[in-house]
Formats: sequence, structure tokens, C-alpha cells
Amino acid sequence: MAASLGVGVIVGLAAALLVWLTQLLRDVSEWGIDDRSWLVIVIVPVGLTVAWGIAGLAGREIESGGVTETMVGLSLHGGYLPTRTVFGKIAATAVTLGSFGSGGREGPIVMIGGTIGSSLARHTRFGEDQIRGLIAAGAGAGIGATFGAPIAGMLFAMEVLLGNFAIRHLNAVVVASVAAAVTTRSIVGEEQLLSAPPHRLGDPRELLLYAGVGLVALLFAYLFLRILDLAALQRGRIQGLPRWVRPVLGGLIVGTVGIFELDAIGTGQDYVAGLLSLRADNDFLWSTLLLLALLKIVTNAVTRTAGGSAGTLMPSLFIGAAIGAALANIAEPLWGFSDIEPGAFAVVGMAATFAAVGRAPLTAILIVFEITGDYGLVLPLMLATSLATVLSERFHPESVYTMPLKRRGIHLLRREDIDLLDTVEVGDVMRWPGTLVTTEMSTAEAQSILDAQRHHGLPVVEDGKLLGVITITDIERGGGDPEELTVGDVMTVSPITVFPSMPVSVAVARMAALDIGRLPVVADDDPTHFLGMFRRESVVQAYHHALGSATDRSMYRERIKQRTHVDATFYELPIPIGSAAAGRRVLDLTWPEDATLVSVRRGNRVIIPHGTTVLAEGDTVTAFGTGDSRIDLAYMLEPLPPSALGDE
Repeated sequence: MAASLGVGVIVGLAAALLVWLTQLLRDVSEWGIDDRSWLVIVIVPVGLTVAWGIAGLAGREIESGGVTETMVGLSLHGGYLPTRTVFGKIAATAVTLGSFGSGGREGPIVMIGGTIGSSLARHTRFGEDQIRGLIAAGAGAGIGATFGAPIAGMLFAMEVLLGNFAIRHLNAVVVASVAAAVTTRSIVGEEQLLSAPPHRLGDPRELLLYAGVGLVALLFAYLFLRILDLAALQRGRIQGLPRWVRPVLGGLIVGTVGIFELDAIGTGQDYVAGLLSLRADNDFLWSTLLLLALLKIVTNAVTRTAGGSAGTLMPSLFIGAAIGAALANIAEPLWGFSDIEPGAFAVVGMAATFAAVGRAPLTAILIVFEITGDYGLVLPLMLATSLATVLSERFHPESVYTMPLKRRGIHLLRREDIDLLDTVEVGDVMRWPGTLVTTEMSTAEAQSILDAQRHHGLPVVEDGKLLGVITITDIERGGGDPEELTVGDVMTVSPITVFPSMPVSVAVARMAALDIGRLPVVADDDPTHFLGMFRRESVVQAYHHALGSATDRSMYRERIKQRTHVDATFYELPIPIGSAAAGRRVLDLTWPEDATLVSVRRGNRVIIPHGTTVLAEGDTVTAFGTGDSRIDLAYMLEPLPPSALGDE
């Protein structure tokens, strides 16, 4: 609880710093283009180039949004997010948005908050599950701080990052989100946070129009996702030119749009606030609103691809608010049943669009509730949001956060809260790989070891330290003379690893996400100290181990119940030749309800039975149970009749 509170306060301070820096740079930029709007075509490229340069120093992972990178650290790197990215992400985001780069600060603050949670957890003795909880708490605190919406922040962390609503993480996320929201609001004030007046459903028949908002939101969300994907595919395709050309070229495109429509660049938060306050009589043209929605899609995609640090949550809200207000203005002269408020349609539109883009319907609804402070639109919100979410799953299975992972070949699995493989640790089933590979070996030697052991990959270890992993694919991709090319030249460095104390279910999820068949196991207290390998066959072994353990626990519970029976006692029975029980496992037999197997005596040896223990002729079983159970057990152990043995 104390750690969650500390994370929340620190994230709240970081969010306030990000808001203050962004606004400061935005004021400078606006002063620069005052009466000289054409200067925006200079300011944006300069800002994106500076942000790109900051990413080069602090790590390329701080480019684009931040939610996807947080998900990768949470699921594949044991909760490790490098601390150095915090200040780099704050600086790159402030420069990007302060110079009219198109996007929001919500994605970056998720990464900042998650990294703060990860950094604090690493300096404690917390286990990986607690580290995951603190990362989720920090990320949720970021959303809660930047919107002043702690409940929405909590739901975002559980719905998007963790993918479940495990009770063990809930307290940490709630405490951190509330602490961050209170801290940021007390520093920056209400005016820096998105807010809107309350709206209500005027006539139940308006639900038909709100359903239409959900369908149009689906269309624009699909277009947004497709353009983001296409823009990301263009990254790095500029051949033969310096790398700084990408931010400059992207900045020129965004700046050119800004000359004609300044509202289509930057965060767009003030413009959205204006749309949410619209009443029936307004001067907004529906065609202009739809054009702004399309331009926001383009400018956000270009900003992210150019190397800027900007999220997609605020652009999603901008697009949704614009199309909602546009549809209201279109329907107003045709709808004669009630007065239509474009502001109400803007509220529903932004929730439906974000739900379709981020696949987070609960977060979308709760963000709107906390922004408006009113539940008057609960029915339209639920209708439009659920409609947009369900249909978007059919037409575009990936969300804006999982789409980049799919391009990298990563498929994160969503686990249920209880899993049979949660009961087995990696250390119980890991194995020593046999012959170890070193960096000085030739790839031909490595290939011969792989062939001899019939493996597709082996760890590269020297002096007990894990240096990388060498696979058949690495050798084939390396090319060259296999007698001269060394393992160190082609191996995969910094591989994904697991710890011996980690549940097998987590290791399986990592293997499935990366589509690989092996993971090196390293020490809990030293991530470079190699201990063994976890392979696909380890999963099968873990599953059987879990089944045996489950059987043992079930038998133990039965022993406890029988021990209190007044007629219960210990007794011994031999297994005769030809017994139906001979050659069968304990778990395969139907034992009398009031009998518990205690031990098996085989010659001079006493065996403590498990579910997988195989009984043999001549064994003597010791059981504990009632007198009736002794009779039933003796009958079960009787020899099979001749007909059952196949003798006529």
C-alpha cells in the first residue's frame, strides 16, 4: 500500500511536470507564429527533429506512444522498464506537443508512470507479480493524473495492460491512480485538464441516432488504425538519405496541414473542450468537423512515424468528438422529435471512437463519466461504445496498442486469473542444456552440437554468464563460411529470459508471444547468471506435475475428513497375483469413498504413494478408513476372473 501511494505521488509530480513543460513550449510556439502562421512549417520540423534526437540519446523506445512499450516490458521482460527513459520521455513528449506535433500526452504518461513503478519495485524485494502490479499502478496513475480521472486510470491499467481484473492488483492500482490525480490537480489546477458540462438523453428515440454515432465511430476508428499501420510500415524505407530526414520530412507534412487548419495539429484538447460544450445553435459546419477528423488521423500518424513522442488516446477523443458533433449538425434539421445537443453527441462519439481504437470500452465510458461528472448519457454511451467495440473486433482484430506488437511477431496472451500451470515453478522443470556454446566457437561447431542434441537453439554461456542464444535461424541468416564465422557474430544478444521462481504459465505466455520453443533460465538475483533451459517439453512435464500435485491435494483433503470419523482405523491389504489394481497408477483407480491410501510396502521398501505411483503384484497397501471401506478396498484388489484375463 505504501509503495502504491509513493508511486502515485511521484507519477502525479511527473504528470504535472509534463503538463507544465508542454504548455511552456506551446506558449513559446504560439508566440512565434503570432501573425506569422507560415512559421508553423518551421516550428514543427524543428520540434520533431529535437524529439528524435532525444530518443537517440535516451533510447528509441521513447518514440511514438508508450503504451505498447509498457506492455512489452510488463509481459516479456519481467516488468523491467529502464529508468533512463523517464526524463527522456518527458522531454521528447513536451518538445513534440509543444511544437504542434499532433498527438496526446496520455500514451507517454502511461510509459512514464509504468517506468516509475518498475524502478521503485526493482529497488525493493518484491516478486515479479508485485512488480507487475506496481507497473500497472504507475500506468493507471498516469491516466488518472492527466485526465483527473482516477477510476478511468484504474480501469485502463486493468483492461489494457494487465488484461484481467485480478483482485491482488486492484488495491495498488486504485491507490496510485487516486494519489496521482490529486497530486497533479493540486499543482496544475482544473483548467489544464479536459472537462465538459453535463448532458442528458432528451428523448429515448435519440438512441437510434446514438447508434449511428457508434457506426460512424467504427468507420473512422478503422480508418485511423489502417493509416497508423501504413505509416508505421514506411518507417525506415527512406534509402540513401540521412536518418534525420525522417523527422524533418514528417514535420514539413504536419506543418503544412497546420498552415491551413491549426486545430488539426497539436493536442487538440482545447478544441475538444469547445465541442463538448456545444448547444443546439452553433457555427460549426459538419463538413469542417469531418475534415478535421480526417486531418487529425493523418497528422497523428505522421507525427508518430517521424519520431515524435505522442499518444493516440487524445487524437481518438478528438476524432470522436468531431464526428459526433458533425452527425448532430447533420441530423438537427431532419430530426423533429426533440432538440439535439451536438455537445452530447461529441461526448458519445469520443467514447465510441476510443473504445474501437483501443479496445477498452469500460475505460472509454468511465473517462467520459469523470470528464463530464454526470451520468445522464449512460444509455447512449453504453450503446454506441459496445456497438463500436464488438464490430471493430470483427473488422480489425488488433487494437492500436497490439498492432505494433503484431508487426514484430509478438502475440501477447490474455491469461485467466487461475491456471493449473500457475502451481508449478520454472525451476521445477528446467533442465541443463548439455554441451554449452561459447562465442568463440564456429557456427559449424554450433550446428553440429544442435544436430547432436536435436535442438533448434542453445544458450551461449561463458564463465556462467548468459551472453545470448544461438539458433538454427541465426546460423542460416549469418551466411558466410561456417568454419570462419563465429557464434558471437550471429547470436541473438539480450534474449528474453525467465526466472526459476516464475510460474510456468508466465513462461508459456512469453514463449507463445514470441513464437519460440526455448527460454534461458537465469537466477532471480542475477539476470546474467545462467541456470538452465525451459523448453516446450518442460511445459508437458509441468502439466503432469501439476496434475499429480492436484491429485495429492485432493487426497490430503480426504484424509483430513476421514481422520475425524469415529469408525476409522489403519489396516493393511496385499495386492494378490492377477489383481485388477496391479500395473495401474493410483490416480487411475476408483478408491472407496471412506479410504485413504497411506503407504505401499514393496519388499523391504516403503513407498509414499503419489497419483503417478504404479502398484504391483505382491505390494502391501496401508490404508486409513472405515470398516466398510476395508471391505470395498479388498474387493477392488481381488484378482481378475479368468474371463477378464482372456482365458476360456
